[in-house]
Amino acid sequence: MEDSAIARFRRLIEERLANLDADDALGREGQSVVTLDQQAVGRLSRQDALLSQAMSKATQARRDAQRRALLQALDRIREGEFGYCDDCGDDIAEARLALDPSLQRCVGCASGR
Repeated sequence: MEDSAIARFRRLIEERLANLDADDALGREGQSVVTLDQQAVGRLSRQDALLSQAMSKATQARRDAQRRALLQALDRIREGEFGYCDDCGDDIAEARLALDPSLQRCVGCASGR
């Protein structure tokens, strides 16, 4: 892969990491502790709040997994291993990496061919 393509993917990864950081800041309020004061909130409202909190935590877990995968992609760039399939060693198509630069397998290996 050419240096210009690597630089483009590095920028894409850094942009996605910045977006995850921004989303984290927005999602913190949804993960706050739910008040279970019977007088302050009705039973259904508490259930809605607990459900919303659970969804916020699940979304945060997905963002954390995405962040780890993107940071691993940056490590692969530094090590000169970015863009190569972990299974067979072939190039991963740039169009595939443009959709998700954290991918570690080519289409063939990912589909089990």
